[in-house]
Amino acid sequence: MRKPISSQTPSTLRSWLSSKEEREYRADQILHWVQRNHAANWSEMTNLTESLQSKLSGEFEFSTIKLICKQGSADTTQKFLWKLRDGQLVESVLIPASQSLYGNQSDRHTLCVSTQVGCAYGCKFCASGLNGFKRDLEPSEIIDQVLATERWHKNQTGATERIINNLVVMGMGEPLANYDKLMVALEILNADWGASIGARKITISTSGLVPEIRRLAQHSRQYRLAISLHAATDEVRDHIMPVNKKYPLGELTAAIEEYQQTKTGKITLEYILMAQLNDSLDQAKALAKLAKRLRAKVNLIPYNHVDGLQWTRPDEHTQDAFLLALIAHGAKVTLRREKGHDIDAACGQLHLRTEKELANAPG
Repeated sequence: MRKPISSQTPSTLRSWLSSKEEREYRADQILHWVQRNHAANWSEMTNLTESLQSKLSGEFEFSTIKLICKQGSADTTQKFLWKLRDGQLVESVLIPASQSLYGNQSDRHTLCVSTQVGCAYGCKFCASGLNGFKRDLEPSEIIDQVLATERWHKNQTGATERIINNLVVMGMGEPLANYDKLMVALEILNADWGASIGARKITISTSGLVPEIRRLAQHSRQYRLAISLHAATDEVRDHIMPVNKKYPLGELTAAIEEYQQTKTGKITLEYILMAQLNDSLDQAKALAKLAKRLRAKVNLIPYNHVDGLQWTRPDEHTQDAFLLALIAHGAKVTLRREKGHDIDAACGQLHLRTEKELANAPG
């Protein structure tokens, strides 16, 4: 099997070039074509000899993912479904400037990437884990979600400037359960010779894996941290997030505080509002107290319905009441009433529907 070019580093490419009796300085040229120019094939690398292009083609795979479906809403949110080499499916979502992830106006474009096929953590409201956990993504499969999205944008618009300047690792899977491979991918995406996305513009989400949060606290990069909280008491969180039984809110809070001692960025508490589950004013009061203790910002997200699951989003009156209660109790908060309901908006929904369609297809 050929090696993925996207996860090569200057040192690995120089070593390979030397073994092929090619000049080592070509490594910088190759990486620039792949990571910064978002080349779609070897022949685009016009400052390389045809002989070297041929050698590269024989040794390296240009992309480990293939676009098989894309959904876009009227507000230009784009959801991509990628097919991996083994036939598994994962999603990415490109969120445009007019609809930033945290609800405010922004000039940025954010890509949300996946880190696993499926998920083992069984959150009761999430589509990603409904068919169980399949496997971790390799570093190249994480990186290629970024590069393939950039190539798609380039092909659609003819633009030479990159579109992605913020990255959130909160797609399919539990990112910190694939810690080592994720860190390899992020090092390349962050590197000056790589995609050059600043560490402070990369947010890693977790449902609450305490040991890995502590491990991330010791990492040299200033990646931002988001906690998929979704309940402000152990009683409610136990009901919808099995991970809370292993790492209850007391342990999770202690790990977040340890993280804050070594990092300067603010924590975000992700909170999906679900009707008659976690949308009471008592939960709002407890959430505000926790947010103030952690000096964290709360990101409220009304629930996107998932076929086969019982949960629904609260009406707008309830959403507003919850928001105002948080503000009254001193929390910093945004309410993201995202558009895009003409796409399979919930994370993992497009993957799940497509997988079912393929399984039921004749022949």
